[in-house]
Amino acid sequence: MKQDIQRIMLAAAKPLFLIFILYILKIMEVGMDWDFSRLGIYPMEKRGLVGILTHPLIHSGFSHLLANTIPLFFLSWCLFYFYRGIAGKIFILIWLGGGLLTFLIGKPGWHIGASGLIYGLAFFLFLVVFSANMFHSLPSLYSLPFYMEELYGTCFLISPPTNMSWEGHLSGGIMGTLCAFVFVNHGPQRPEPFADETEDENNEEEEEKNLKG
Repeated sequence: MKQDIQRIMLAAAKPLFLIFILYILKIMEVGMDWDFSRLGIYPMEKRGLVGILTHPLIHSGFSHLLANTIPLFFLSWCLFYFYRGIAGKIFILIWLGGGLLTFLIGKPGWHIGASGLIYGLAFFLFLVVFSANMFHSLPSLYSLPFYMEELYGTCFLISPPTNMSWEGHLSGGIMGTLCAFVFVNHGPQRPEPFADETEDENNEEEEEKNLKG
């Protein structure tokens, strides 16, 4: 039980730290009357290259940030809990790969926010139902209802909202899909529920054998 709690807390630490950084940046931006939107992606222009690294950290307002907070935390936690051995690699690939694709296909304007990252995580976790085990796709189902309307416009390119970076969403979804197939043989790494008990039983049997010998 204690080990399970430790695993849960360790998996939550990185998502919580990231969200803490997001709120600190937004508070600084508002409090100092700064504009961090220039840290977003501006497609196919030199000034937008830095945004490939920084765009998920910047949000247009607190409402934008609040809308992304719960799905970002939940999906990131699922990634770091169930795929703990390769979670960092997947997270970075979706972050940077989605940013690069947005830079290449995005419409003119500053593309900001963690929505593309969220899409990538949701697609990765959801698509393992087709490549591994249905259990591991269930966590992503939590966030999909929040995005179904946007997914419709994103995936089919039918009347996407003009004030929304559907290219960022699409790019994140593409990277999440690619990661799901590339890493299909490397995970998932769901802890076995009775692994600790089995180990204890084996240890007890060995001790009994030693005593009898």
